[in-house]
Amino acid sequence: MIETERLTLRPWREEDRALFHRLGNDPDTMRYLGPLRSREEDDQAFDRQQAFFATAGTCGWLVERRADRRPIGMCGTKPARPGLPIAGEMEIGWRFEPDYRGQGYALEAAQASLIYAWEKTSAPRVVAITVQDNIPSRRLMERLGMRHVVQADFDHPFVPYDSPLRRHVLYRIDRPA
Repeated sequence: MIETERLTLRPWREEDRALFHRLGNDPDTMRYLGPLRSREEDDQAFDRQQAFFATAGTCGWLVERRADRRPIGMCGTKPARPGLPIAGEMEIGWRFEPDYRGQGYALEAAQASLIYAWEKTSAPRVVAITVQDNIPSRRLMERLGMRHVVQADFDHPFVPYDSPLRRHVLYRIDRPA
């Protein structure tokens, strides 16, 4: 578990499946991430988050506001998915419910996730990917001190060839000295 001034980041519990499904099926949340997912696909993704925590000690944490324990999203690091050009790298990502965007929660959670990754893993760097047009996430990556690695941008192998979400950009930050 990670605590910041306003947030608690914690592993997912079985009773959090409904929130996980809601985050994966909100059209505004998913506009840069891909098609809405079935309950079965969400359950598989949920199980992967729990497995990441069990094996790597890190995951896309559930993010709660400390003041009222309200779950508002997810953020964290995890091993990048096999089959991607970044496979084997530590990847950071986030997803927040629409009502909680633009309030600095994503930045606060992502900063805490990076600190946790540096303290608890041996990863030499952390990477982030997003679709080319996802300007809000790209700005957040830059605010985190990540650099766009233009030569590493790629067409996502799991996104249909004709999808506007196929082209991805890669950002990275190296472990502090």
